[in-house]
Amino acid sequence: MGSVNSRGHKTKVQVVIMGLDSAGKTTLLYRLKGYQLVKTVPTIGFNVEALEVLGYTPLILWDVGGQAQLRPSWKDYLEGTDILVYVLDSTDAARLPEAMEELTNILRDPNMVDVPFLVLANKQDVSDALPLLEIRNRLGLERFQDHCWELLACSAITGQGLPEALKSLRSLQKSHNHGCLHLRAHRGGRARNPDQD
Repeated sequence: MGSVNSRGHKTKVQVVIMGLDSAGKTTLLYRLKGYQLVKTVPTIGFNVEALEVLGYTPLILWDVGGQAQLRPSWKDYLEGTDILVYVLDSTDAARLPEAMEELTNILRDPNMVDVPFLVLANKQDVSDALPLLEIRNRLGLERFQDHCWELLACSAITGQGLPEALKSLRSLQKSHNHGCLHLRAHRGGRARNPDQD
């Protein structure tokens, strides 16, 4: 997946976006691209978009469908992954165990050794969304000590947290290239709610 120039520097960063169905992955993808809200249908297969920000290595964003029947094929998208973005529906507490099980399965894949990940707790604009601290406690992300990670609150609908998500992708890209010592102070990762920063 990844491209490298003659000096060994990455020319593109491969970002795979995964999560359960209806978590908001496709809406998030197109909001990160700067588009207004688009009507989405369940993704069968994948969507791919390039995201270029002046002064940074371009990101290639792969949005992979999350329906149960598609998840066995997730492993096919992991080779060459530089960063994983895992999207959660903050309003669906009943599916958090299922979401965590799928994230654990992804991170066990041999292609994911040392790959940093960003968990986006989406739909924070909805009144019954779980608070970020509760999501962190329920997920137990601290057990992934061999990965650099961050957990952020966001809303693909309102755009809340998306600038912070882009900053996090840059930070995790650096951690993938140079180790994650700058994140280790947070026991392997950190959780941030942009509204509380």
